[in-house]
Amino acid sequence: MNYELRDGIAVLALDDGKANAVGHGFLDFVNEGLDRAAEDGAGAVVLRGREGLFSAGFDLGEFKKGPEAGISMVSRGMALLIRLYGCPLPVIAACTGHAVAMGAFLLLACDTRIGARGDFRVTLPETRISMDLPPILQALTDARVTPRFLTRAVIQSEIFSPELAVEAGFLDKVVDPGDIDDAAHTAATELAELPGKYYAGNKLFARQATIDAMQAELDKFGGAG
Repeated sequence: MNYELRDGIAVLALDDGKANAVGHGFLDFVNEGLDRAAEDGAGAVVLRGREGLFSAGFDLGEFKKGPEAGISMVSRGMALLIRLYGCPLPVIAACTGHAVAMGAFLLLACDTRIGARGDFRVTLPETRISMDLPPILQALTDARVTPRFLTRAVIQSEIFSPELAVEAGFLDKVVDPGDIDDAAHTAATELAELPGKYYAGNKLFARQATIDAMQAELDKFGGAG
């Protein structure tokens, strides 16, 4: 995991050397990175995965520690999605490969999502793994997934290629893997040039209803753990 301020853009490189599992260390790093980006006066934030993998989802090892550990991690993960979705700064995802489960929800929470071309999977596997989709995630999905793909994404757990993930609403564009850093930096720089006060205000205006619905569900779940 590495934080770098590059030309006024905060780059959060997500690389645990494995699956980029969303556990407490991952959550600490992203939250601290967002705090640092604000302190540094960054104009935008880029979340970049490791080569071939953006994130494979929650850290399953935490669930093995017992119900309290699992609930704490999931609560913090949901809180991060809300924070990213309402972040005053532009948030760009450099999706370097697979984005599964929580990894795909992280894409939905970012503003601009650029994916690497290749044999990669973007999917919400809840139906396949016999899980209900929590209302808080349904609210985010309803807001970002293209309506004609909702059944395929949520109910049928379809596995999307990067190109089809653009049509479905998980990604905004696909580039060759070697071009993803330049594409993400260009997108971040262009968004950073917009008046920040109005970017933040209009983002909140457009997303407030979804943010409120997500927060209400998180409060029922038990807060941020």
